Amino acid sequence: MVKAKKIKSTATRVKNNLVHPGSLTIPHSTLSSASSSAASSPTTTKTPRTPADEALSFFESEIGSGEGAIHVYELPLEADGGPSKSREYIRLPPARVPYILRVSLEAGTPASKNGVFKTNFPLDGGKFDRNRFCKRKLPTDFSKPIEIDLPISHAGAFAYWVEYDGEKQGERVTGRQGYINIDPILRTKARAPILSPDLQPLLPSNGGAAIKDEIVQLPLSGISLLSTVSKWMGPVSKWPEFFGEARDRGYNMLHWTPLQERGQSDSPYSIKDQLAYEPSMFDDVKDREDGGVAKMEDILRVARDEYGLLSLTDVVLNHTADNSPWLAEHPEAGYSPSNFPHLTPALELDDAIIEFSDSLASKGLPTEIKSMADIDTVVSAFTEYIKPLNFWQYYVLNTEREKEGVKKALGSTSIKLWKGPDVKGKSAVDVATLLRTHQDGQLIQGLGKYAERFGVEVDPSVAAGIIKAVHPETTDADTLSKAWAEVIDVLNVPLYQEWEADTKTALENISGRLKYGRLDDHGPRLGEINRKSPIMESYFARVPGAEKEPLKYSLAVNGWMWDADPLANFAYLPSKAYFQRTIIAWGDCVKLNYGKGPEDSPFLWEHMTKYVTSLARAFTGFRLDNCHSTPLHVGTFLLDRAREVNPDLYVVAELFTGSEDMDTLFVSRLGINSLVREAGNAWDPKEFSRIIWRDGLGKPIGSMDGACLTSSSWVASPTPSGKGPIRPCVIMPLTGSLPHALLYDQTHDNESTAMKRTAEDTLSTAAIVAFSWSATGSVKGYDEVYPKLLELVTEKRQYELVGLGGEPGNEFGRSGIALAKRLLNSLHREMVIGGYEEGHVHQENDYLVMHRVQPSTQKGYLLVAHTAFGSSRGSKDRGFIEPVRLRGSRAKFVFGASVEFSGAGTADPNLFTGIPAKLVPLSPVNPHEGSDGAGPYSDVVVPDYFPPGSIMIFETQLQGLDLTLDTFCSSDVEEAFKDLDLVDLNVVLFRSEGEETDATSGEIGGYDIPGLGKLVYCGLEGWMHPLRKIIQNNDLGHPICGHLRDGTWALDYVSSRLLKQASYLPALAQPAEWFRGRFDRIKATVPPYLRPKYFALVMSEAYKAARRAALEQCSDFVSSGHSFTQDLALVAVQMHGRVQSASLDPVQPTPSLAAGLPHFAAGWARCWGRDVFISLRGLFLTTGNFASAKKHILAFASTLKHGLIPNLLDSVRNPRYNSRDSPWWMLQNIQDYVSKAPEGLALLSEPVKRRFPKDDTWVSWDDPRAYAESDTIAEIIQEVLQRHASGISFREYNAGPNLDMQMHDDGFNIEIHVDWKTGLIFGGNASNCGTWMDKMGESERAGTKGVPGTPRDGAPVEITGLVKSTLRWLDELSSKGKFPFKGVEAEIDGKKRLVTYKEWNDLIQASFEKSYYVPLDAAEDKKYTLNTSLVNRRGIYKDVFGSGAGREWSDYQFRSNFPIAMTVAPELFVPEHALVALKLADDVLRAPLGMKTLDPIDLQYRPYYDNANDSDDAAVAKGRNYHQGPEWGWPLGYFLRAYLYFDTKYGEGQKDNTVTLHHIHGILRTPRAHIRGDPWAGLPELTNKDGAFCYDSCRTQAWSASTLLDCLEDVHTLSSA
Repeated sequence: MVKAKKIKSTATRVKNNLVHPGSLTIPHSTLSSASSSAASSPTTTKTPRTPADEALSFFESEIGSGEGAIHVYELPLEADGGPSKSREYIRLPPARVPYILRVSLEAGTPASKNGVFKTNFPLDGGKFDRNRFCKRKLPTDFSKPIEIDLPISHAGAFAYWVEYDGEKQGERVTGRQGYINIDPILRTKARAPILSPDLQPLLPSNGGAAIKDEIVQLPLSGISLLSTVSKWMGPVSKWPEFFGEARDRGYNMLHWTPLQERGQSDSPYSIKDQLAYEPSMFDDVKDREDGGVAKMEDILRVARDEYGLLSLTDVVLNHTADNSPWLAEHPEAGYSPSNFPHLTPALELDDAIIEFSDSLASKGLPTEIKSMADIDTVVSAFTEYIKPLNFWQYYVLNTEREKEGVKKALGSTSIKLWKGPDVKGKSAVDVATLLRTHQDGQLIQGLGKYAERFGVEVDPSVAAGIIKAVHPETTDADTLSKAWAEVIDVLNVPLYQEWEADTKTALENISGRLKYGRLDDHGPRLGEINRKSPIMESYFARVPGAEKEPLKYSLAVNGWMWDADPLANFAYLPSKAYFQRTIIAWGDCVKLNYGKGPEDSPFLWEHMTKYVTSLARAFTGFRLDNCHSTPLHVGTFLLDRAREVNPDLYVVAELFTGSEDMDTLFVSRLGINSLVREAGNAWDPKEFSRIIWRDGLGKPIGSMDGACLTSSSWVASPTPSGKGPIRPCVIMPLTGSLPHALLYDQTHDNESTAMKRTAEDTLSTAAIVAFSWSATGSVKGYDEVYPKLLELVTEKRQYELVGLGGEPGNEFGRSGIALAKRLLNSLHREMVIGGYEEGHVHQENDYLVMHRVQPSTQKGYLLVAHTAFGSSRGSKDRGFIEPVRLRGSRAKFVFGASVEFSGAGTADPNLFTGIPAKLVPLSPVNPHEGSDGAGPYSDVVVPDYFPPGSIMIFETQLQGLDLTLDTFCSSDVEEAFKDLDLVDLNVVLFRSEGEETDATSGEIGGYDIPGLGKLVYCGLEGWMHPLRKIIQNNDLGHPICGHLRDGTWALDYVSSRLLKQASYLPALAQPAEWFRGRFDRIKATVPPYLRPKYFALVMSEAYKAARRAALEQCSDFVSSGHSFTQDLALVAVQMHGRVQSASLDPVQPTPSLAAGLPHFAAGWARCWGRDVFISLRGLFLTTGNFASAKKHILAFASTLKHGLIPNLLDSVRNPRYNSRDSPWWMLQNIQDYVSKAPEGLALLSEPVKRRFPKDDTWVSWDDPRAYAESDTIAEIIQEVLQRHASGISFREYNAGPNLDMQMHDDGFNIEIHVDWKTGLIFGGNASNCGTWMDKMGESERAGTKGVPGTPRDGAPVEITGLVKSTLRWLDELSSKGKFPFKGVEAEIDGKKRLVTYKEWNDLIQASFEKSYYVPLDAAEDKKYTLNTSLVNRRGIYKDVFGSGAGREWSDYQFRSNFPIAMTVAPELFVPEHALVALKLADDVLRAPLGMKTLDPIDLQYRPYYDNANDSDDAAVAKGRNYHQGPEWGWPLGYFLRAYLYFDTKYGEGQKDNTVTLHHIHGILRTPRAHIRGDPWAGLPELTNKDGAFCYDSCRTQAWSASTLLDCLEDVHTLSSA
């Protein structure tokens, strides 16, 4: 009882430390509306002055003297609050000074819906607890960026996620988890330089790399680690000698295989007592009293403080030695048949193997394996030996027992009636199949458990009910029981097959292991088979007690399996690995059973917690042995405990998951700081270079991200209190991380390089690894060139201390490459600490050339290594490599050597010895200096004698380096762009080739890059689209980078195009000179290979400044808005510019708004009346560019003729009047201008000179009658209304083929009138198309030439809405005396009279629903003006009212035009009807980037537009289906605005408008992503079905962006209310 009580208290004590050990428990919570951004974690007792507390104090304190800028790392999240694929693993630097992690989320995304960011990082101070979560309420403004700043203070592995409201009422969604790993701070003794001022390697006697008293912080990549096996080092008292040797060879960390007391196998990894160190290591018995803990801590302190050596130990968490004494007391800590009954047959098989092995001699079978025939003989005999064991009984049902059970049940009242599927009359096969599938086979109890013989059964009462249901008319129990037996026989067939397959697998594995263990040349050659050395290693350790209770005390050993799932425990079902014998077993190690938590194995959890915390106190770091087989929840829990003791614990692991994604899973969850990588895995030089490129390159030379992606700003205090000053900061975006590498030249458990390749390769591999930007590792014996892998378990010899050896070139000795390794390790450390983060690796034949460079100073080190793979064995051939050319740099020889060996050496029975070797120094190599057209260079030529294994090292320095260049390139950039207006910025940022060519009279066009093609813009955006990814990924192999290395043409182009256009846009001279100044210095001082970096730096700085300059001239809605708003606003800059062939003035070029690019860049096609006024509100009014809006209004107002404005302006010289809707769009924009612009009402009094006489006479623009008359804007408005009220009837000027070669003659006749019964305006005919759906048929072959695709004659719904909006507005103005007219003169019923604006308005209001609505219920049709037989879909608004004869059906087409009317005149619509129609449009018409132009169920629906198609299909020939299904961008904005209005006032958003806002922002996610990723930086004119690319579409269209800006401004207004 006492023991039980102790166990229970232990479990309670450990359990208090976690909820679910090592796993992330996400607590259920409800969010109060009172939550604030400083919302808190659970109230806890804070440990004083934890690192998290220190960070809060730091940010709350005043800025200290000399304090630098705070680093802010930006982490953008996806819409669901989780990280993107590339950012699933984020590695952050050590928090030497607290810094900020800024988490950002796009406004309106699902995760922002009442979102709360949660993390187990202790943001609010106190200690880290994996299951305690800090909260930050996400801001809810839909118009602003969502950002939260988190103070980061210390190392570890931390989880985060966002919790937010789901779709269902009251539902809270937990977003995908992300993980952040923060590197530890490693502190070590500083060391003196390894090279003298004249670049001579210094020996210890000369002070080279001498240990200093100063403590420095060692970056992870600066680690030079040496693996050692302590049992080969002798007693602890001798260890300082080894420390001295390691120090002198340049190592700064020792990796210790486990130092704990070893088990009976003597393997360091078979630990007998985790809480005691190996007694044999201590000379003094007193040192063993506490398990050696104090002495071990003392000796490791000596290593650290006196020799500059940090210590890392192996930690073994998933097994213990088979003779660990505590196993007898706690067998539950292992896997046995007692606690895992499925292991019972495996134990029986294991016993059989042992007994059989002991009986071979007596059976006359071979005990020595000498051939495959012997193996076959033994395995065949064993197959027969196990047959009587009847293992099949663990798999199958006992037919006789089942039969008798049914018979007995039938004779009782315990039958359970069958209620499943009908089985009457079914065959035994059918019934058996049903049993296996019904309720997932749960009726068959014990299936797949293998726990006992005949443990599989069906409850007799259930069985009786089933068989009775099969044979309902049979009453005889014998007959029924026999029928059931037939079912059982069928059930057993696959179970017998399963047993046979498992047995076959087991026998095959036994045969394979027998071959490997006793016959293979590379196997251990185990010798005689007997009880202690059976035919296959035992899978169970029999600990004390097994004699009496074998099921309890026979514990499964550990091991590994090929291609196993690292997240699946092979000791658990459904694995049958122990019976199938698929495990490569470690017979001396018992696999530990942690269960799901401490309650499952309380002693084990406490014991292993003591183990890891003891080690964490003594060691700098852990290497997690067999990490991939350690349960994640165990690893995370125990590492958490270790980090409580040592917060800066350095964690290393070697993973064999077979998957980079799985590696990342382990790395992120466990907080692994470095993954072991092995240079020895390379099979040839090319593969070696790939390993280096992936794990050791660092950044490429000339990398851009550091210079281009960082930005300076200011940041407020991130503390919960908000206290603290605003600090300067440097912002760096996070793009994701690869796990950091610990790159070994050779590990302690792999073949030696001399075995695997050649002894000579030891030197070249060591050098290549040392030049890697990673932690580096080696093993004791590599430097000495041990000839073979040392056997950890059986080897009894000791290490030999050989130091550095003599001078290079002396006699053969035992120190191998030690002297060279000293230089290599020291240079590695110095390069990392010195920031030589940029690298280049080049493989040529058997050579690898590596160059490491410090990016600020451009000082570097060059390595030329001649590898010596097996193919070069015995060769002294130099091989071939071209001279290594260093462009613009000089190189000085530092060191060169080859290595020679004398035979294989003589084995010493007591000591490990290396192959006798000597380093052969190379004579200094003086690089050849020269110059060519690309500038000066140095050529490093490999000498004639440079055999495989040789290396050379040079110091390099870029000549003529301008140390101020980085600063200069970004200097004065704000000043250079501050005076540019938006038209200037159109040139700087954008300009398509068509615009540029037109504006410069053909002198300048788009820039063509070989291998890439022409950039879509001549301005900065054209360059930045490819450069963004190049910069982010440092993709120096991109064609742009190659082009920049080849010459300076791009630099000249950027500045010269601006300078040449400064003649008419003088402000461009300043940025042109800024560019030229920077590019001139780059051309003068930068070698070609660095040109891409500095070009990118200049261009990115310029782009950021120009973008800022544009946004600062915009409205607050834009300038303070989120990135999507700003991206859309920049389309206004993109579309509004000056070209020569299109203007708002017939005399001189003026800036004008393009309809779209690239098709509408210049000439008559650039500026369209309809497009301008659909775009003007969003692009000009919402952005605050009222001046440009006014100029366009005045220009088009001046062209009023026939009561219309032109659709094609053609620089006001030859305008064309064929657009019925354009004047109403203009009037809508005048209304919007008046309401939005400062002093907007004054526009109505603005005088306008009329392009044409008021009698509509056509005159040339330079005719004296042109511009002879003038009116105010108010009079222009009135004329539009009056002309329509009176009726418009004219034939287009110059009608005929010269005006429009496609149109039929009657199409040139324009007729418009008002129906004064309804107030609706009707117009058009079957041969013209006067609305935006204006595609004219062009195909003679299909017979559609002159036949419009969508004439829409009658009263189009959007025109009706626009007219209604204008009348409502004018009525309001007129009634307030702000408009000089009251109404229009009209002839009604033969009488002329005044129709007031209100009267006309009311007519439309009264007739609209009746005319346009199609009710859901056909019974209501009589209330409306409609033809029931033509209705195609109900609950909609007609697209047109009153289509021409023969086209009446087109009224009923469901199109995306009605939301326009809803937006400008919402009062026209019955709210309930509007909501139904909008929901239908949402479901039926809405597309990824726009709106379908026609209902997909319409017979005319054709969603793919191809203007080149000249087939005989009249529907699509020559693109006649332009508006018959393709998805147009601009109607989406009007749909969203209408949806926002009606849903927030009358729909689901009435009570909570965020419901509507989130729906709208969900729709906007696709356009948001498109504009950000498309090279045109805009939204397309149209797409084909489901957003598919349309070749004939403009890639960016003014109105597509404009209407979304309108929508976002509505959102902004609503959010700000």
